[in-house]
Amino acid sequence: MKYKIKIDEEALSDIQMATDWYNEQLQGLGSRFQKQTKLQINSLKIDAEIYTNRYADVHCMLINKFPFMVHYTIDNINYNVQIIAVLHTSRNPKIWEERK
Repeated sequence: MKYKIKIDEEALSDIQMATDWYNEQLQGLGSRFQKQTKLQINSLKIDAEIYTNRYADVHCMLINKFPFMVHYTIDNINYNVQIIAVLHTSRNPKIWEERK
């Protein structure tokens, strides 16, 4: 069964802010970040359980080639993956707790 991906507004904002920052550093780098992030988030449709369950019910997936981590929860009853944050690895990973 495939999972449905749902991305919180805050997580979309996280992605956009990182994209903008990377584009300021080097033209096109933000697009590469966004493309890689989208690719990896979409991979969760097939196997959301593959990544570590790090904080109670929150799983974390490191974005390849970028120091960002996707924080998400899984609803195995309805087959939903909820993306709650996309944060730089240097930031406090529990920022998403304030968003709940």
